[in-house]
Amino acid sequence: MSVDVKALTPRQIVAELDRYIVGQGKAKRAVAIAMRNRFRRAKLEGEMRGEIIPKNILMIGPTGVGKTEIARRLALLAGAPFVKVEATKYTEVGYVGRDVESMVRDLVESAVRMLQDERRIEVAGLADEAAVERVVDLLYPDTRPPQAQAANPFAQTLGSIFGSNFQPSNMTPQQQSANATMPDEARKTREQAKADVLRGFFDVRLVDIEIEETPTLPIGTIGGGMDQMGGGADMGEMLGGLLPKRKTRKRVTVAEARRIFAQEEANKLIDMDAIKREAVYRASEDGIIFIDEIDKVAGGREGGRGPDVSREGVQRDILPIVEGSTVPTKYGPVKTDHILFIAAGAFHQSKPSDLIPELQGRFPIRVELDALTAEDFKTILTAPKNALTEQYRQLLAVEGVTLEFAPDGIAQLATYAMQVNEQTENIGARRLHTVLERLLEDVSYGAPEEAGQVTIDAAYVSTRLAGIVENADLSTFIL
Repeated sequence: MSVDVKALTPRQIVAELDRYIVGQGKAKRAVAIAMRNRFRRAKLEGEMRGEIIPKNILMIGPTGVGKTEIARRLALLAGAPFVKVEATKYTEVGYVGRDVESMVRDLVESAVRMLQDERRIEVAGLADEAAVERVVDLLYPDTRPPQAQAANPFAQTLGSIFGSNFQPSNMTPQQQSANATMPDEARKTREQAKADVLRGFFDVRLVDIEIEETPTLPIGTIGGGMDQMGGGADMGEMLGGLLPKRKTRKRVTVAEARRIFAQEEANKLIDMDAIKREAVYRASEDGIIFIDEIDKVAGGREGGRGPDVSREGVQRDILPIVEGSTVPTKYGPVKTDHILFIAAGAFHQSKPSDLIPELQGRFPIRVELDALTAEDFKTILTAPKNALTEQYRQLLAVEGVTLEFAPDGIAQLATYAMQVNEQTENIGARRLHTVLERLLEDVSYGAPEEAGQVTIDAAYVSTRLAGIVENADLSTFIL
């Protein structure tokens, strides 16, 4: 559950990030200040509010030290739309591949999904009540209230074009009167059936239901340019709404029918037009775009050939997005002026100064993340809320295995992970996943048949990993 970031000071934001990420205090301080500045800007009025733009951040550090995790956890904490992209996926305009504007469209899609989830939670109670009524209609059709008048096809067509608010009245006054005068016996039967459905009495009974499917036309496949702007999808949805809805008949359990009905009823209660407007606003005001592997498109400013030319072209295409421009999307135009961009790269074979000067200037805040040490590995294994040792402990507890990690076992694990990183490629904390999987392979394999307690101490770790770690050639392939 996201916390109200507006109530958090930079120190509190860092403290929240400390629950999941070990070390990297400089990077945490930078993103905490950036988020607090958004709150400060929101309190301003007049022209100055529009003049203040976010100070984008460039994170420099080897893989596996927490660059992506810091940005992702920050977005979760703030409840902000977030998207992670790789700079290497984009190509210069004129080449075959993804254009850089698609990162903004992905951000808006993320905002739409986030808002839909929020609205579904808000209307969950009403949707479930309506779903239970529909289930009772299936189980006891004799107690069903009088049916609504036949739908007007012309009204349905107008509703598909102008929105779900254009709906005819569901019941005539005569039908409403008949519903109010339902026989007492039918009403009692219906109330008892609702109580039985709510307590799960009918959950395993099979029923036949009809699910509506709204057809869409793949207009985007005809016009590529329209699809790039999102217009193709809109046209397909609109024309699809003019077509009659196709109904699919399925046999499912009452529990599954209730879930399907609840989802359908929730969709009816959600105002998609309002969600689209809010999504565009949130994406442009609160969105966070994390551009990974920015170092892979650095270099090539000395007139190189081949891929180097495309690298510089990608940088020049990214520049107006980061600088502030308007990107057309299927939900409406999105201004990127106040989107927070966080770029990251290892910069092993290049340096930040290899980026074109204009792009360098758009990332004024630069933080260098530290390589992880054996002590950091020990902390990662035990301290975070989602610590790896706790994950394995709970996973194997499902099979009846009680897994205990002794302090000396944790220390030995951290030492071996650090040693392998030094001997081979340094992949940071991701090495712990490899080492732990290898260490617990036998336990995980035999867990279903061999329940009991397993203690991971230094001797246990050495027995299973020492030979592999000390053999550099073997550890290269296995760890």
